[in-house]
Amino acid sequence: MANTKSALKRVRQTKTRTAHNRAIKSGVKLARKSALEKIGSGDAKEAQTAYDHFSSVADKAAKNGVLHKRTADRLKSRMAAKLNAASTSA
Repeated sequence: MANTKSALKRVRQTKTRTAHNRAIKSGVKLARKSALEKIGSGDAKEAQTAYDHFSSVADKAAKNGVLHKRTADRLKSRMAAKLNAASTSA
């Protein structure tokens, strides 16, 4: 356990930042799940809107350092490929 005042402050800061980052990661996961559901449903307009929202959330997470930039890019790329495959098959 931390003994100095500065170490105790670091523990408090870490807890706050961890909670914030978890919330952002959870938002990315929820947006991703929602987009996948919309893509699977077959409605192209809703799927595009959900993809746009997911893309925005992933980019914001990458900008803040919660996700690595390339991780966000990879997730968006895979989602775009599924969106394109669904739109061409429909």
